[in-house]
Amino acid sequence: MLPFENIIIIDRSSTIPIYRQIALAIINAICDSVLKPGSHLPSSRELAKTLALHRKTVIAAYDELQSQDWITVVPRKYVAVSECIPVLKAQKWSQSVKRVTYGEDLPVRYNIVATAPLSRSIDHLKLLMIDDGYPDIRLSPIDDLLKTYRTFTNRRTISKIANIGTAQGVLKLREQLANYLMESRGLAMSAEHLLITHGAQMSIYLVAQLLLNAHSNIIVGQPNYPLASQVFKATGAEVIPVHVDADGIDTDAIEALCKVKNIDAIYVIPHHHYPTTVTLSVERRLKLLALAEKYAFIIIEDDYDYDYHYTSSPYLPLASGHHRGNVIYIGSFSKILDPSIRIGFMVAPQRFIDHCGAYRRMIDVGGDGYMQHALAELISDGELKRHLKKARKCYQLRRDYLDQLLRERLSPYITYRLPAGGMAIWLRLNPEFMIEDLLLNCSLQIVRIDVEQNAFRFGFASLTEIELKQAVEELGKAFKIMECNKN
Repeated sequence: MLPFENIIIIDRSSTIPIYRQIALAIINAICDSVLKPGSHLPSSRELAKTLALHRKTVIAAYDELQSQDWITVVPRKYVAVSECIPVLKAQKWSQSVKRVTYGEDLPVRYNIVATAPLSRSIDHLKLLMIDDGYPDIRLSPIDDLLKTYRTFTNRRTISKIANIGTAQGVLKLREQLANYLMESRGLAMSAEHLLITHGAQMSIYLVAQLLLNAHSNIIVGQPNYPLASQVFKATGAEVIPVHVDADGIDTDAIEALCKVKNIDAIYVIPHHHYPTTVTLSVERRLKLLALAEKYAFIIIEDDYDYDYHYTSSPYLPLASGHHRGNVIYIGSFSKILDPSIRIGFMVAPQRFIDHCGAYRRMIDVGGDGYMQHALAELISDGELKRHLKKARKCYQLRRDYLDQLLRERLSPYITYRLPAGGMAIWLRLNPEFMIEDLLLNCSLQIVRIDVEQNAFRFGFASLTEIELKQAVEELGKAFKIMECNKN
């Protein structure tokens, strides 16, 4: 008889039930040809005694194996490895070797996805986190949204249609959102021109897949939103960076490129450019629209935080201007409600939206119908407008308070321009201080940094005045340490 006490090793600290550990050990022994077809196994009583277990545990393991046709049990006679199993090549076995099925990489070549730059892992031991520019969920109407969500899950009529027609987005949400976008942004559109997605990133991905290929050229700002650049590069397209200054992306440089290259698309964030937060000037907006018409390229307009503008009414989107459907407009509710609420949208000509919906169905057959219905209610009853009015006032106060703190305490170390809106300030370190040294000496977690620009984004919207003061104080301590080290 084989030494089953060495074949079956029980790990009592494992979360896997013991009877399943027995079954898996026997399966592995069969696959390694240690146990061959027709080989007899110990009776449940014998094996229980060998392993110092209760007999019922072994019986449960044998029942599991028999139900999967690994063994044959003849009551009161014998237990044997099934004769139906093919003879496998014998493998060496040892009780010291732990079986790890997924310990190696795939044995074939596959496409490699590069890690996006600027993404930093979160260290929860840090005292405080400076985020990328997120809303304060303590102000968000998330409770009302979830309450409505629960209400819909209890309605029979809604539950029957919750997952029907969600590939493009439930009609009620698209109708409410179309009205909202027409009213707030001046977009000439209807529900048919809308696709509801799982956030702006999905919209960017879908657009890239349908518009770009290895022969395409797309212009982006420099610096740019890194995940967008990554998506464009993954299509094989040539991604051409164009400098972003205080007035936004350089349209003269775009025009020069159009004269020597066939440009298929330009990705632009005109409202509060990411990461620098600058706003595209009116002159450049008009020129960009004119260039798009003249050279027949598509403008992909990412308007991730349009709703937050403090000093005046925000510029209307490029998509609201005079164009012939060559502006694809992308937005999201993540910056309004909560980053975990993954609902975004895309506005484009109906035929393009149909094809985006068809492509999306290949990887995601539909969205959360309950959440989309709940969001439609939040828009229709005016709660979203009320929240935005309250949030704008609060975030402006926080921006101004942070501006005061930065000028009073960090002016020897940084430079910045106060943005007219948004939820973050782009801070550049003075040349004698390096962002890598700041991270080493700072007790804060800083989510978005740019080593090349020697800068980082200071998200202020999610932090109270007390938290903003604490964050600036910690930055001040780090800069003083860096200053002392230089001296």
